[in-house]
Amino acid sequence: MSDFHKEFEKLTVPLLDSMYNFACWLSGDADEAKDLVQEAVVKALKGFGSFNTGTNFRAWIFRILRNTFLTSKTGLERRNTVQEDEEGFEGAVASGDTPELALIRQADSKLVQEAIGKLSASFQEVLLLVDIEEMKYQEVAETLSIPIGTVMSRLARARKQVRIILCKLLAQRRP
Repeated sequence: MSDFHKEFEKLTVPLLDSMYNFACWLSGDADEAKDLVQEAVVKALKGFGSFNTGTNFRAWIFRILRNTFLTSKTGLERRNTVQEDEEGFEGAVASGDTPELALIRQADSKLVQEAIGKLSASFQEVLLLVDIEEMKYQEVAETLSIPIGTVMSRLARARKQVRIILCKLLAQRRP
């Protein structure tokens, strides 16, 4: 195995589980997620020569994964759905330990997954990358090719929507 392939493997293997989890959330299907990760890794290997050593590999490969999803049948279907208007929310920012996060910690994971599943794709992506994959805002901005301010506003709105959805779902559970 060449040094080129060894370096690629060293950088990629630790991210495979995170990539699979993100692909599952994006596609909603475990088999499609496996295919997406496999296709993204092949594309990343082919393009690894253009990767700038010292830059953020995780953001680079997640961008490839996301773009692979967006060009898939499922991704094209989701992109053609109407996204919620984000105007007027540029300054909305949720910080550290929010009430939303406290509520998420208390709710069971099935309800949280259901609530996240009800978000628009643009909100889901940001929420998953920040709160589940623990990416920094800058990494998310690089991965999604959006300004960092958009990351923060989408995250704030996504967390707020998850809180509202969870409250409704929990209220439905009460006798």
